[in-house]
Amino acid sequence: MSTKENASEEIDLGQLFKLIGSALNKLFLFIGKVFKGIFRGIILFLLFIRVHFLKFVLAGAVGLAVGWVVDFMSKPVYQSSMIVEPNFNSAQQLYNNIEFYNELAIEGDFNNLAAALKISNQEASSIREVSIESFTDDNQKLKQFSDFVGTLDSISRVNLSYKEYLENFNNINAKFHKVIIKSLDPKVAKKSQNAIVRSISNNEYYKLQKSTYDLNLKLDDSIIRKQLEEVDSLKSFYQKLKLLDIQKEQASSNTSINLTSENNDLDRSEITLLKESKTLSKEILAINSRKANTKEIINVISNFPDRAVLLNDLLTQKKVLLPILFIGLMFLVLVVLRLNKYLKNYNQ
Repeated sequence: MSTKENASEEIDLGQLFKLIGSALNKLFLFIGKVFKGIFRGIILFLLFIRVHFLKFVLAGAVGLAVGWVVDFMSKPVYQSSMIVEPNFNSAQQLYNNIEFYNELAIEGDFNNLAAALKISNQEASSIREVSIESFTDDNQKLKQFSDFVGTLDSISRVNLSYKEYLENFNNINAKFHKVIIKSLDPKVAKKSQNAIVRSISNNEYYKLQKSTYDLNLKLDDSIIRKQLEEVDSLKSFYQKLKLLDIQKEQASSNTSINLTSENNDLDRSEITLLKESKTLSKEILAINSRKANTKEIINVISNFPDRAVLLNDLLTQKKVLLPILFIGLMFLVLVVLRLNKYLKNYNQ
């Protein structure tokens, strides 16, 4: 009976290994076919390039010539950037204003653009683009996350992760932002700076927000300073008590044990007051920092330079872009013609 069972098991194991070998063989054949297909595709592509190589060279040469002429006839474009720190949630309004300026420049509405930026119509007509982008890094994001978590309740702190915070992070949440102006006039950006900043600073809503914030800071500062005065007064009082105890200790040695116990209590109280004084002093320093950071509705971290730099990026030059474009168009046309020929032969 056991001999028959062993034979049956050997047959089952043999079939199992045979199935596994067959599956592996099919897998390797499939992988081989994939690599062969990729290799064949690469060879066909290279053959296609070889057959039409002169056409691609001609298209690139034409694009280079046209691009060189366009670059030669085009006026130089200058770029300036200003880094700002919006306060009181004014970043959204700043983005809206920058988008508005850019739309006016694109549409050629230089009269309204000049009025908005407080420059002449001729200077406004030199502006080609006005844009804004966030200016941040991982360290700043981590600090902002820490500050944001500090404003939440205990339950929200547990449920919110840094990954979820980053998923909902957008440009407006960044602390710093870069305003960029591209123009034909290298000095127009500097002349526009005050108007861009004042468009936010003169907003009545943000002026009210700043006024309320300043009043709250002033109130917090007065309360903390009053507490600090009371702590200093208590420290002075405990020091007087210690002096009296020392005098009593010198006058009567019989009560030295009780006086020592009282002195220990006074020492602990004085240490507690010193810690409280240090904490209050730190809070005053923090308030002073907040006052400095919120002195303006828009903090200008880096001004527009007096003269912009020439925008000479390789990828913006037409003598680079047009050859690539012409070669791409030539490739597309040849592929369409080849496909059309294949479809005709396929129908036949």
